[in-house]
Formats: sequence, structure tokens, C-alpha cells
Amino acid sequence: MTDRKTQLAANLAKVEERIAAACAAAGRKREEVTLIVVTKTYPASDVRILSELGVRHVAENRDQDAAPKAADCSDVPLTWHFVGQLQTNKVRSVVSYADVVQSVDRPKLVTALSAGAVRAERELGCLIQVALDAEENGRGERGGVGPGGIEELAGLVAQAPGLRLDGLMTVAPLTGPYAGRQQAAFERLMEFSTLMRATHPAANMVSAGMSADLEQAVAAGATHVRVGTAVLGVRPGLG
Repeated sequence: MTDRKTQLAANLAKVEERIAAACAAAGRKREEVTLIVVTKTYPASDVRILSELGVRHVAENRDQDAAPKAADCSDVPLTWHFVGQLQTNKVRSVVSYADVVQSVDRPKLVTALSAGAVRAERELGCLIQVALDAEENGRGERGGVGPGGIEELAGLVAQAPGLRLDGLMTVAPLTGPYAGRQQAAFERLMEFSTLMRATHPAANMVSAGMSADLEQAVAAGATHVRVGTAVLGVRPGLG
């Protein structure tokens, strides 16, 4: 086993222990939570190692990095998630490799994703990104729609050809009433999920929590956690 594979295997084991402990503490089954490894800034070789170690979901946030990496790993059995803010001029590329876009936050993007998915003859899963630092009908500092925009966007996605409404996503906010209160933020997201599932019962995916706060996300009821640093290490150039 290579040094890098040994390192990633050890890191994955630690993250797995954290998720399992969080599930036990919350009275949840381990299989209720899916780990998505955020591979942004890391090479395709790491993605391949992760696949060998049993990872099945990876996430990227920049198309210019993700597209060539996904192409390099096209033979690997992975589900690719796009989690970054997405400009409409990148949609055609993203739709070619992403299985799920977790950052849907405006009607114009829904229209573009639908057109791209139909053109590519693919079905694309979509999560509405909820900004808990935004006003009711505003937008968040790191993307996302305010709580007042969830219902409209969910309806647009559900009706759009080529798209599948999978659920909701959030990033723990740095400002506003939920700053520093990750579990409260994630619990609020779960409330929005419950409301949305009354109309869209199949949209039961809730993506929340990262390396620093995955326990709070699991406690709140998240179905997917997005972990990068705890698996891959501190990102190059970030200290």
C-alpha cells in the first residue's frame, strides 16, 4: 500500500468512526448517513485511491478543476456532486459529468440545468441550497436562496425536464442568527425539509455538515455529510 493510500485509509477510518459515533448518539442507523468526500484541489489519483478504499460519492466546487478530473476517472464507479456556486455558462460542462448539483439557488439556473440535462440525455439530481444567513427572500453570502424562495425553486425543479428534485443543502452560516450555532442551523434545514416533503415526498436528501461539524449535522438528521479536510488533509495553499 502506498504512503498516500495508507494515509487516506487512516483518515477515512477516523471519519467513519466519527460518523458511526454520531449516529449512535442520535439513535440513528449508520446506513442512514452517506459520506461525500470533497475532493476539490486534490488530484485524480486521490479520487482513484478513495474509490479503491470504498468511497462512492465525491464532490467538487469548480468546474475548471472538476471536468478534467471527472474525465480522468470516468471508468471509476462514483457519484459526482457539484457543490459550488454555479454560473450558467458552466452548466453545459457540469451537466456532462455531475450526477447531483447541490447548489441550485435561482430560477435562471434551473432553466439552464434543465436545458443542459435534456441536451445531454441525462437525469440530473438537484438540491436547493438554502442560505440561513439570508433574509426571507434574499441570497446568502456563499450562495443559496433565502427560506422564502425554497418552495418556488422546488416546484420549478420538480417540473423541469431532465431534473430530479432530491432535497436540500446548506452550509453552516458565518453571519446572521445561526452563526456559530451549527446544530440549530441544521435543525432549521430539517424543518424546511419536512415542509418540502409534504409536497415532494421523494425529495428526502438533506446535505449538511463538513469536517468540523459533521456530528451536529448527523444529530440534526442530515442524510449526507460533505467531508474534505478530515479525509484528504489541509488543502494546498491554505496553510
